[in-house]
Amino acid sequence: SILKGRRAQGRTAVAELMQQQERYITQRNCYLGFTTNSSGVATATAPSPSTACGGVTATSVPFKTFSGDDLANSHYLVSADTCPNGGSTLSIADCVRVTATPIKADPQVGALQLTSTGTKTCTGTAASTNSKLCWP
Repeated sequence: SILKGRRAQGRTAVAELMQQQERYITQRNCYLGFTTNSSGVATATAPSPSTACGGVTATSVPFKTFSGDDLANSHYLVSADTCPNGGSTLSIADCVRVTATPIKADPQVGALQLTSTGTKTCTGTAASTNSKLCWP
């Protein structure tokens, strides 16, 4: 039951970040890739911080970087990067993949991922069995 609730929090965080990314692309004509460290601090990655999209630099990623109401009680950290496309990746201008990475290990589900094209995946053992644990 505890893991089920945490996973729901992770899915909510992914959906919220995707909504923020969609608003961002309508305002600035690009998505923003970023990583989040264990302290919840985000760093822009794509476009590169020196040419960050819409004037956003590595120190000013405008998105919430964790699930839940506050970082102290969060179970996931969120980030965004380019979408995979077979053996290559798409441009960040064309597609973004948002990821909620669990703070405490969740081997069955792992990280929850959603692309701007609507693809939903996870990285844990449930990913290979098409389990409803990841995205019910």
